[in-house]
Amino acid sequence: MNANPTAPTLNNCFVIVDDVDATLAFYRDAVGLEVRQDVSQGDFRWLTFTPPGQPDIEIVIQDYKAFGIPMSEADQQAVADLMAKGILSSLVFEVPDVDALFEKVSASGAEVIQEPTDQFYGVRDCAFRDPAGNMIRFKTPLAQGAEA
Repeated sequence: MNANPTAPTLNNCFVIVDDVDATLAFYRDAVGLEVRQDVSQGDFRWLTFTPPGQPDIEIVIQDYKAFGIPMSEADQQAVADLMAKGILSSLVFEVPDVDALFEKVSASGAEVIQEPTDQFYGVRDCAFRDPAGNMIRFKTPLAQGAEA
């Protein structure tokens, strides 16, 4: 526990999707996150995942069509359009070997946005879209003194 009583710690982040089952397979099987919860109540369903070794962080996956906010059909279409462009939600994970992770996620059939690339800001990273279109990036810090 943090000794500073006013220092925040991250507990939950939310990603909206249009197909909870497809997303479950992607984050569990391709990415390697651990399923913490799979909760349903009527049409409302959400999943929570934790990264291995980070049990205090939960990534909440929920269906945008049933996440408790009444929306017109036009609003639902606007959300779907933005989600498909990867604008609404994104996650960035650090991994020990971005190239190995790229091969694993690519083998799942995930849409590749960017193959592993050394970046001028000190990481080697790659990017995919999850089944809903959200951008998911993976990075590995470059060794100090390495050039992009």
